[in-house]
Amino acid sequence: MSEALAGNTPKKGLRKIEIMGLSLVALSLTGLIFNPQFISGIFDAMLNKSYPIIVKVFLTGKVGVAIIISVLIGRVLERCGFTDALMRLLLPITRLIKVNSSVLIPSVYNILGDINAAGRIAGPILVKAGATKDEQKIAICTMVQSQQSFSTFMFSIIALTAIKAKVFVIVLLSVFAPLVIVPALLRLVLWKDTRAVPLEEMPTFTPDTGVLPTIFGAAREGAELLFLLIIPAVGVIFAMIGALEYVGVWQPIESGLTSLLSALSIDPKTGIVSMLASPTLATAQLKDIATTLSPELVIGSVVLAASGFPLSVIFGQIPAIWSDATDLNHFEAMGAAVIGAVMRLLTAGLVATFLTKLLL
Repeated sequence: MSEALAGNTPKKGLRKIEIMGLSLVALSLTGLIFNPQFISGIFDAMLNKSYPIIVKVFLTGKVGVAIIISVLIGRVLERCGFTDALMRLLLPITRLIKVNSSVLIPSVYNILGDINAAGRIAGPILVKAGATKDEQKIAICTMVQSQQSFSTFMFSIIALTAIKAKVFVIVLLSVFAPLVIVPALLRLVLWKDTRAVPLEEMPTFTPDTGVLPTIFGAAREGAELLFLLIIPAVGVIFAMIGALEYVGVWQPIESGLTSLLSALSIDPKTGIVSMLASPTLATAQLKDIATTLSPELVIGSVVLAASGFPLSVIFGQIPAIWSDATDLNHFEAMGAAVIGAVMRLLTAGLVATFLTKLLL
């Protein structure tokens, strides 16, 4: 009887994921037989690309320590009523553009400290303030428009001073104007589920924890952010870049970025550093060569550096941190970050191309 039933049971067909798996098995076996060096080579390429960033930058370099300290400073400011004060001060602006006041909080924390700490601290504030998912996306997109390091800011000023540019006007255009323009534009074009919330409806954002628990808890939170979210995200991104370099795909991409930056009147050398490595490193290089470049290249590079780049932040760290701290998933957070990065790139090009003569 059981044999008869078994004979009538329909055969299970291959699913798409199983076909993909079988294809990978076949490719792996073919590679082991005909080109075993390829598998070990691509692994070494991924390892060699990730190692210096993870170990020398985040583990033994200053960046990892800076992230921990940024979270510490942010939590201390929050405990001292900084967030509640910001909500009150930003209310007239956000009422005008009809968005939740908390939308601008990540950008302010980013300007003061670090983009990773801004997400960790400001993400839960958005949720607590009742910001919609659209408003959370606007917050990410707006945050990406501002610089994430005080060092970037200072190096940029040195570079702009070297070409005798109007520093205050450029800072106003590149750092503070986007806080109003970007949310207003996005609310009209992309994410329309927004509303201005009266101050009376806002909860308090100042925790009632003690001084020592705030300080030590913030330091521990910063370490958790670094080791559990940022380093894994960076590892994934740079391992992928290493693999693409090994198979010869990354070089055309990098060449395309160079051509794009040149077309947008952004110095390709420092622009590539901002996009792939570090805006702080890019502006540190820029200040030394500013007088040898055309003014529009310097201004364009400065505006680009005052942003949420490099790409490892856009594609790795922001999705990891914001999906953990808000209602957004990885793809929603990444999509908002990518849109913000594109906007920043275009802004740098427009300012450099059309406003340079007015900024000198």
